[in-house]
Amino acid sequence: MQDMLTHLEKLRTDAAECALIRDLATDVRKRELFSKLAEHLSALAAEVESTVAAARKESEST
Repeated sequence: MQDMLTHLEKLRTDAAECALIRDLATDVRKRELFSKLAEHLSALAAEVESTVAAARKESEST
């Protein structure tokens, strides 16, 4: 479980960094790329978060 939480935090941090780069970028293509990366990493973080929540729920019921 701890490894999933570690990866979750890393995904959130990476998504925030991509969003920051997107906001600071002056090149349109770079902004678009980092916007997509931020969105993708946020979606992955949401999936990991739901998996962690399901695992916690499952362990509480046993």
